[in-house]
Amino acid sequence: MQYTNMVPGIFLDRPNRFIAHIALGGKQEVCHVKNTGRCRELLTPGASVWCQDAPSSSRKTRYDLICVEKGSRLINMDSQAPNTAAGEWLEAGGLGPVQELRREVRNGASRFDFAFTLDTKPCFLEVKGVTLEQNGICAFPDAPTQRGVKHLRELTELAQKGFGAYVLFVIQMADVQYLQPNDATDPAFGSALRDAAAAGVQLLAMDCSVTPETMTLRKPVEIKL
Repeated sequence: MQYTNMVPGIFLDRPNRFIAHIALGGKQEVCHVKNTGRCRELLTPGASVWCQDAPSSSRKTRYDLICVEKGSRLINMDSQAPNTAAGEWLEAGGLGPVQELRREVRNGASRFDFAFTLDTKPCFLEVKGVTLEQNGICAFPDAPTQRGVKHLRELTELAQKGFGAYVLFVIQMADVQYLQPNDATDPAFGSALRDAAAAGVQLLAMDCSVTPETMTLRKPVEIKL
């Protein structure tokens, strides 16, 4: 995926989930944070960030906070980016020659990120963006997610009924060791993830090549349950 009009800045503080104060070009600006997660380990005062300049008469803020530097890592923290990048990956044959690729498809009580046909089998895929990392080890989620547990339970049911069912963790950075469920933060998600794997849900994780202007799925990452 591609961004335009990117500008560097310095993170100052985050008054609430939706906005941050950023020093841009010698001025303090109010930026929209495109990730309502906690991101406490990322958004530390003085961190170097990249923002998209997207002025519009319909917006309250001119800038969107997209990337943050954590040590030597550049991490994309746009919560909309994983779905866009995953869609490009699927269209490019990341899972093979999928057919009838659709986005935001309702099945039962849930709306899944993607549906498609692969080897004549109808399939559903849910995307989870990952930004939580420590010493090269990634974990999901960074906060309890009842919605995530619900999706896993429903994908488990679909797999048991013979559908193709996938969870794709899009790790919004490069060069990590492995991904694990964050049992300390959300034990229910970890339990549901293990149940899903046992039922035949395909668990996938991919890291990403990240620049201020782009994020592209790069290579598989091991998942340790």
